[in-house]
Amino acid sequence: MNAQKRYEIFARLRAHNPEPTTELHWTTPFELLAAVLLSAQATDVGVNKATARLFPVANTPAAILALGLDGLKEHIKTIGLYNTKAENLMKTCRILEEQHGGEVPRTRKALEALPGVGRKTANVILNTAFGEPTIAVDTHIFRVANRTGLAKGKDVVEVERKLIRHVPREFRQDAHHWLILHGRYTCLARKPRCGSCVIEDLCEYPNKVDI
Repeated sequence: MNAQKRYEIFARLRAHNPEPTTELHWTTPFELLAAVLLSAQATDVGVNKATARLFPVANTPAAILALGLDGLKEHIKTIGLYNTKAENLMKTCRILEEQHGGEVPRTRKALEALPGVGRKTANVILNTAFGEPTIAVDTHIFRVANRTGLAKGKDVVEVERKLIRHVPREFRQDAHHWLILHGRYTCLARKPRCGSCVIEDLCEYPNKVDI
């Protein structure tokens, strides 16, 4: 795929959705971090329902530590893998309190040192909370990047590296959100909705489905 086609793809995605953002509900960097930690193998809708119960009671590291592990589990027990997630969130809150003054760090190294935080989560925080032009490659972005030809790669790190290299600078800040939403609602895993896709004629997927 050439640079002109990539530019047109993002220009259309921007025209279709000028101000994309995460579908997780958050108001502070810590709320976003907690929501992303809870979102692994869970839907954003499910996480939002849990955090709607949790955040009014505890939305800072100190407040969650005060809840205790059992108290935290009670608020998030509707989410899959909640036992492990609760333990990671408690450990993360303790590190934030002891090493970062209760604040979410703004460097990749410090973020990835937190329990349950990998490269993808760090990229989400850097991009969405702090405005860094990072691209967090999840299963949706990995699929869309490979299927369309935007950035083909055998693993998420290779796809991320190629997207950072090929996405025009003016689109880089929001590219993460456009690609996730496109994969979530249009470029579906089993049966992509090619007939209603705003970039269908630019996409290089050979097996398009006219729905």
